Amino acid sequence: MGKAKAKGKQVKGKVKEATGKAVEDQGVQAEGRGEQAQGKVQEAAADVAKRAKRAGR
Repeated sequence: MGKAKAKGKQVKGKVKEATGKAVEDQGVQAEGRGEQAQGKVQEAAADVAKRAKRAGR
């Protein structure tokens, strides 16, 4: 997954978390936090892959 898609997942998670807060649904809030965490991990993995590719030149 690319860095842009990972950032998109983080944004989607923030929106979902905010929606959960607005409607007082802790389950939706947790899903949003989970999506944000997944996006951060995927972004870090994309960074590592990019650095590894550059180092392998």
